Amino acid sequence: MLQGQHICITGGAGFIGSRLAGRLLADNKVTIYDNLSRNSLKSCAFADHPNLNLVQGDILDVKELTKAIAPADYVIHCAGIAGIFTVVRNTVRTLEVNMVGSLNTLRAAAESGRCKRIVCFSTSEVMGSLAFVSRETDRTVIGAAGQARWTYAVSKLAEEHLASAFHREQGLPATVVRPFNIYGPGQVGEGAMKIFINKALKNEPITIFGDGTQIRAWCFVDDMLDGTLLCLEKKEAVGEAFNIGNIRSVQTIYGLANTVTRVLGSKSEVVYGEARSADIELRVPCVDKARELLGFEAKVDLEEGIRRTADFYRANPDC
Repeated sequence: MLQGQHICITGGAGFIGSRLAGRLLADNKVTIYDNLSRNSLKSCAFADHPNLNLVQGDILDVKELTKAIAPADYVIHCAGIAGIFTVVRNTVRTLEVNMVGSLNTLRAAAESGRCKRIVCFSTSEVMGSLAFVSRETDRTVIGAAGQARWTYAVSKLAEEHLASAFHREQGLPATVVRPFNIYGPGQVGEGAMKIFINKALKNEPITIFGDGTQIRAWCFVDDMLDGTLLCLEKKEAVGEAFNIGNIRSVQTIYGLANTVTRVLGSKSEVVYGEARSADIELRVPCVDKARELLGFEAKVDLEEGIRRTADFYRANPDC
């Protein structure tokens, strides 16, 4: 575990970023750079920790971003626009923030002259609509041009190429992580697990968009944090990309809704709604590379993760 370091987390007030900050704060100084559009940090007990410095700023503001990154020994780049409904409504903004913002971040880290590692967050969506036990070296597949959903995947794939280029051409010690369906306490914005659990706790109908046969591998946030921190610390991670997910927690969307209601003893009815956009039919990672190079192994099973997530939303109903 890192000690005595300065870590800058872009998008650090978000779901995963804020939890990463919580893991690092005891022994390090952490700067969070975030516009607070999705603020999960406010529900964290460590929001006022003396080692935490919150800088409210935009990832497209080169001057302020560079100032925040300049003194950092390590950078975790989580900032970006995500969530299918948000992306579809804001496709130009998604492309701009995720591509230009990533370029700004990588350039600031390279120019600081002191960055020991930068970990960039990509997405499993770069594998396209059918991804079964997909490896990092598999061909990336993007959906049809003009379908708004795929602007997110395109922008994140561009970020991966940028990280690789900065490593190859400028020697920046960059690593890429591809999260596969992360959920857990403090999730903000959109996400099937968060929505299903909150509906179940209120015994309200749970709506499935489409036929519910879409398959996902669900990964609890604590496991994602473990994988990210290994990428931050292990020398074997430099110049590589890693799938981070839990291949033992595979469920269809319909199966997930029923598992949530059963585990939580909910009376919610599962209902169907019309699909709103192109969807991912199958998304299951191969995590052999992360296991072999980093020693990563997901630990939290699906039912335990549901219970722990539900406990959080019971205690924080406004989140």
